[in-house]
Amino acid sequence: MRRSNRGTALTALLIAAATVGLTGCQSGQDGDGDAGTSKTSASASAPASASASASKAAAAEPFAGLTGKEIADRAVEATSGARSLRIAGDVSDDESGGTIRIDMAMDRQGECAGTMSLDGQGEAELIKTGDTLYMKYDERFLRAQSEGEPAAETDAAVDMLAGRWTRMAATGQDAKDMAAFCDLDGMLGDAEGAGQDVTRGERTDVDGRPALLLHEKDGADRNTLYVATEGKPYLLRFDSESEKDPGTITFSAYDEPVAAKAPTGDVLDLDALGG
Repeated sequence: MRRSNRGTALTALLIAAATVGLTGCQSGQDGDGDAGTSKTSASASAPASASASASKAAAAEPFAGLTGKEIADRAVEATSGARSLRIAGDVSDDESGGTIRIDMAMDRQGECAGTMSLDGQGEAELIKTGDTLYMKYDERFLRAQSEGEPAAETDAAVDMLAGRWTRMAATGQDAKDMAAFCDLDGMLGDAEGAGQDVTRGERTDVDGRPALLLHEKDGADRNTLYVATEGKPYLLRFDSESEKDPGTITFSAYDEPVAAKAPTGDVLDLDALGG
């Protein structure tokens, strides 16, 4: 079957998507920050009742008085410090020109579990626990990834692998690209951005979780970040309108245990076959 660096490429893309614009923003306050300052000045000369009302309203406003940059700084700090999370979404694949869809939970210990597909052509399940990588492919995925190979070889691969769990050492050469999907440290450990402008937007929610929109401009690119307003200010969603790397990624299950358990029953040892 075709081999590629899709795992590594996607990891790099997720690092950029999760953090672009979060630490390289303009240092001046945006409109919301200025508004917060003027409200404080006005309330200082108002009657006590008006001052109390203003204070109550400010308390209800998420990140009251903070600029887009300051909120983004808090978001990157919280997200980068997560012990585990779940990443789901569609991102572009430079190699094929297609779209990769992933839904993967992972932690700092390298444990992970989830699914992936390319252009909606089938699906592969992935589990990494300890030093072993387990994968299971459906027939459609196998045939799509074997495009261009002799029909007899493709049929043989489908007969042997479709719907069956396989295993291999996660440190082996053939597993490295796929194991990159499980590298949370690699995705979040070197978070830095190059954004030029971040401004506050309206309040919204992501899957029922309250959030605040941040609008980021980076040259010609326009991106939207959704930051949690309850609990830690985690990044909940990232929408990229970049011409080169458009896509939407959601972040959830922060600091929750990752259900990465080795499959039981018939598991094909690919290392043994290769040896």
